[in-house]
Amino acid sequence: MGLFTTTKKFRGQNYSRLKKECLNRVDKPQLFIEGASARDVTQGQLGNCWFVAACATLAGVKELWHKVIPDYKDQEYGELHPGIFNFRFWRFGEWVEVVIDDLLPTIEGKLIFTHSKERGEFWCALLEKAYAKLYGSYEALEGGNLSDALVDLTSGVSAHLDLTIGGYVDDFEKRKQLFKMMSKEMSEHSLMCCAITPHSHEEAEMRTNVGLVKGHAYGVTACRKINIGDTGLFSIFNYAHSLLTPLFHSNCSKSQHIFAGKYIF
Repeated sequence: MGLFTTTKKFRGQNYSRLKKECLNRVDKPQLFIEGASARDVTQGQLGNCWFVAACATLAGVKELWHKVIPDYKDQEYGELHPGIFNFRFWRFGEWVEVVIDDLLPTIEGKLIFTHSKERGEFWCALLEKAYAKLYGSYEALEGGNLSDALVDLTSGVSAHLDLTIGGYVDDFEKRKQLFKMMSKEMSEHSLMCCAITPHSHEEAEMRTNVGLVKGHAYGVTACRKINIGDTGLFSIFNYAHSLLTPLFHSNCSKSQHIFAGKYIF
């Protein structure tokens, strides 16, 4: 499988040691630790937040991710595990199987791309490797389309909605109908992601007044209607930045907050 050719960007990679060291740094490597969760997924040094957001959102819907990771219980690590994993992605109208080994890119014993917050859990790192194989290389995942990732992981039909040209900023009724639609789709296990497109290179990585980072992908993890008037709230999760400045605090972890939909739109 192709890898990065820009060695300056990822100094310290030593693939000759992978076979000996990659998974030996933990006593009992596991595919899953207490199942898959959006909170497992952390973006690494690769600029593929579009895939990471889709992957993490997928983790919250078991009915969907078990299609991508078939027979996941049988693929769990064990004493006689062969060191290979099987994944499936939807490509050109059919499910395509991708088989990989468990050797993952590291620098000084640490995974450099997508990884789990749990040190001994590897499902998201292995899924990313399989997706990179599908695309031809990790480098091919640098920059991409959220809609493409959602289709590849679900076999569904993707719909793109640009809030800046749909009249949602100034039209309360449109925002209200959008929130109603989002709530319905969430109840039917649809996957939703969102992003703020920067208008210039200088705007990339800039934060809005509610802490959202321009140019980064977010997974929509929940939609809720609460009794504070007509405002609908939804929860989003950023897998690259662990700290955001929330508009409304909740009892969530530091990296998950609830924002008023009208401010995001």
